[in-house]
Amino acid sequence: MRIQVSRTGGFAGIARQGEVDTSGRPDAAEWETLAEAALAAGRGGPPAGVPDGFRYRITVGDRTVHCADPRLTEEQRTLIARILEEGA
Repeated sequence: MRIQVSRTGGFAGIARQGEVDTSGRPDAAEWETLAEAALAAGRGGPPAGVPDGFRYRITVGDRTVHCADPRLTEEQRTLIARILEEGA
């Protein structure tokens, strides 16, 4: 499973993205469970955010959802942090 995160916005407006492919990873089930939970709470289109806040696009396979600070679920926040750290 390919999991992609794109972050835009923020004070400086610097975009970031990351990607992790779970195929063959020993922790694949953990990643996939987290990704499914993050997708379940997302929206089909970009939500209203806050000035200088980050907006995110999470893509898992052929499914894409959008979310924004400060209204992230714990699963979204965790997935985003892990992808941007490990998959950069």
